[in-house]
Amino acid sequence: MAAQPVTIALDANGADAGPAEVARGAARAVAADPALRVLLFGPAGELGEPVERVEIVDAPVSVAKAPDPVAAVRARPEASVVQAVQAVADDRADALVSGGSTAAALAAGVFRIKRGHGVHRPALALLLPVPGNPFLLLDAGANVDVRPEHLVQFAHMGAAFVSSVLGIERPRVALLANGTEPTKGTAAVVAAHAALRDMPGFVGNVEGFTIAAGDADVVVTDGFTGNVALKVMEGASAAVVDAVRGAATSSTRAKAGGLLLKPALGGLRDEIDPELQGGAVLLGLRKLGVVPHGSFSARGIAVAIEVAARGVRGDLAGRTHAALSAAGALRSAPVTTVGGS
Repeated sequence: MAAQPVTIALDANGADAGPAEVARGAARAVAADPALRVLLFGPAGELGEPVERVEIVDAPVSVAKAPDPVAAVRARPEASVVQAVQAVADDRADALVSGGSTAAALAAGVFRIKRGHGVHRPALALLLPVPGNPFLLLDAGANVDVRPEHLVQFAHMGAAFVSSVLGIERPRVALLANGTEPTKGTAAVVAAHAALRDMPGFVGNVEGFTIAAGDADVVVTDGFTGNVALKVMEGASAAVVDAVRGAATSSTRAKAGGLLLKPALGGLRDEIDPELQGGAVLLGLRKLGVVPHGSFSARGIAVAIEVAARGVRGDLAGRTHAALSAAGALRSAPVTTVGGS
């Protein structure tokens, strides 16, 4: 059965390695998926030669480094990320991929694609590739301050994501707190715990040192805590890998042992490589958005495009909204302002 044709709007500005590397990622993605098409927004002179099924839209203006991303998105409709988002809003593309400013992509998405009806706030959901115990963390940075009802929505959206992407029929959902007791955590966490008590799959609270232990498939928190937790995990993982590499090359005997371990360590490195996850997914908008890390190479950008295409084909945006509706977690009227309550 032929794959569903999908068009991805790709913002080439803001990535650490430059627009040309993003363009190479687009070329890799379409080469691997004959039903895929990419609208590539960026400075045409820096994107290389045209590739079949990659349409270049000259959009040299970038707001990736703007000190106030929301104001920049409002003031610069010609910016690449705004044009890419508008393509999705106008149904010229099915999903967004942007490796520039996450805040700018979020703001443009809220302004132009809009929140799903009844969704309080979109959340950044990131699948963390812990060996043997992968789990979804959300929010990973979109919402610093949250109310209990926001956390409740994140829980249901995260469960729908894991069910759709990982095929787990009844995901285990937990709140990140400073203790496992229902009374632990901020006031918002305590209230959310009470509201989620009857949710199928809800397992209560998890603490920071156990989030990677396999106790939950979905870990829910506010964007500030989630982003800090994410960066601590990334930093600690990098330090451990560097320490192992240093130990394996510290002496002649160590180097010999390192050669024996190289295949296994190489597999572990690939398993925890963030590029192979494709980045974070924006949940709660009417259409899908994927935000790869700005440091990603062409390989990571290609994976992000693949994740977006797979999400479109699996109707991830529709499934997460349906999960909220089925749980009675939608608000009666949609919010229309960025950062609104």
